[in-house]
Amino acid sequence: MPVAHDEEKIMKQYLLAVHMVEGQEPPAPEAMQKIYADVEVFNKRLQAEGAWVFAGGLYPADSATVVSVQADGKVVTTDGPFAETKEHLGGFWVVKAADLDAALALAADGSRACQGPVEVRPFQEDPAEQ
Repeated sequence: MPVAHDEEKIMKQYLLAVHMVEGQEPPAPEAMQKIYADVEVFNKRLQAEGAWVFAGGLYPADSATVVSVQADGKVVTTDGPFAETKEHLGGFWVVKAADLDAALALAADGSRACQGPVEVRPFQEDPAEQ
């Protein structure tokens, strides 16, 4: 018996954030090539399974520009990352998963591929869709 549309499992979106540590030695070129290849395999798997929404790698945090609108409406821009920390966002995936456990399993595979820690955070749900 077909499942009615309103009974279908709603897939939530999760951010899988890859963190980089400032000052940490980058992997050797051969190791980076393997990481790129492994991440590409993981990306293709996400796409084939329908979990892929969007992904991207970021330039180092020192390439960031922070834009802030002051109380008087003046726009101020400053160079460098917003947070004064050694850990920065290096890349990310936005994925669809049935629940947190499924998102954590994808994050484990993503961590294995990129050889770095992956933080998992759910997106807030749209109140109009609840």
